[in-house]
Amino acid sequence: MQPLEYCRQKAAESRSSFLAAFRFLPQHRQDALTVLYAFCRELDDVVDDCSDPSVAQTTLNWWRLELDKVFSDGLPEHPVCQALQTTVKDFSLPKEELLEVVEGMQMDLQHARYATFADLQLYCYRVAGVVGRLITRILGFTRSETLDYADKMGLALQLTNIIRDVGEDARSGRIYLPTEELQRFNVPAQTIMLAKPDQAFAQLMAFQIGRARQIYREAVALLPAEDKKSQKVGLILAAIYYALLNEIERDGAQNVLKYKIAIPGPRKKRIALKTWLLGFKP
Repeated sequence: MQPLEYCRQKAAESRSSFLAAFRFLPQHRQDALTVLYAFCRELDDVVDDCSDPSVAQTTLNWWRLELDKVFSDGLPEHPVCQALQTTVKDFSLPKEELLEVVEGMQMDLQHARYATFADLQLYCYRVAGVVGRLITRILGFTRSETLDYADKMGLALQLTNIIRDVGEDARSGRIYLPTEELQRFNVPAQTIMLAKPDQAFAQLMAFQIGRARQIYREAVALLPAEDKKSQKVGLILAAIYYALLNEIERDGAQNVLKYKIAIPGPRKKRIALKTWLLGFKP
């Protein structure tokens, strides 16, 4: 199997919202985003699938060495990194930003909880904000402020993921909601770990949703008018995730402890088309 074909298969298996946004792009940009997505997916799988922390650590170290080969014109072993060599050259992707994604996965090995929102923001930057910057580079931009938009939008998207996955993460022994905020809303960690939501938890989740919505608005406000056209794919993704946030609220945010809300594929496609034609306004 050719490296690019491997990346396409890896992306297709995920059924991610990213794929609904890609379809509007020229093929070479679709391919580049697919390679980037596959890279992120492979790293995420290291943390999710390795039950032995020492094995996961060894694997992350190996990915760091693979990135060294990508940027030194070496011969990477993994098909994703083989495909990434071309993408890095074609779109001038910085090594330090790709390494930040690895560091985000490193944080998952070392931290099951975050004390403050500031601590959580660093994690969100590494696993989402920097990915937003890489996507922006692939899509093309003219103003440096567009990278600030990408950082902020990555934060909004990752906070939406965290809200959606509270129950699933708890079953894996993780709580991403900041400890300081659990204490402020009088929500013991056991409420989350045992999936026993109460009114205090509902209020905590209402706060999380409200903050995420505000960050979507702040992100869109940062995007310069000159780059709105080139960044439409990112706005499509934002519109899909914003719809997910609204769906979580309508369903009852306390239910995130019980099951995972998702936007059906046909609805993602409708949102994508509408956003492509009319834009996104949170």
